[in-house]
Amino acid sequence: MRYDPPRPAGRLLLTPEDTEAPARARRLRRLGLGDRTDPALDAFADRLAEATGAPYAMVNFLDEQGQFFAGLRRPAAGPHRKADGTSPQVGRNLPRDHGFCPHVVARGKALVLEDVLDYPRFAGNPAVDEFGFRSYLGAPLIDSTGMVLGTVCVVDVAPRSWGKAGLEAIKASAAELVARLERREADGLPAL
Repeated sequence: MRYDPPRPAGRLLLTPEDTEAPARARRLRRLGLGDRTDPALDAFADRLAEATGAPYAMVNFLDEQGQFFAGLRRPAAGPHRKADGTSPQVGRNLPRDHGFCPHVVARGKALVLEDVLDYPRFAGNPAVDEFGFRSYLGAPLIDSTGMVLGTVCVVDVAPRSWGKAGLEAIKASAAELVARLERREADGLPAL
């Protein structure tokens, strides 16, 4: 399988290069993650959405090909209507150039975007136009080997002030989930 890093668009690299993607994909396979839904991860996303009041919450694993939401909470009908009247629904898979999680994975740090339109690097992201995403709060899932496995995040279709409390909450949620995943691995159990 060949891995092509993203190409720069003008002067900005819109989707960051992810040199760890092949190693992450191998680690996710060993953990039994990244290619199938998991009711426990959906429940985790549900709790995250309820705790923050966000319409979307995800447990996202990234590999060379794209992103996979193993845990997903989304509204029954997309709250964003496009000019043509359609309301696109976020699915379980997204290309690497959609959304903000690839930036969290590449940086290995949490990302707070209270209004993505305030940031030229993010305002042109396809998820803004396609799904109406306007605010994002995400943290990396970093395991004990130091590998970033993916992210936990919440997204809203309106600008939102997440504040320091939101940042601390998303980071704590990421740490909690990594601890659960590693306990299961240590016990020789399949992923959640």
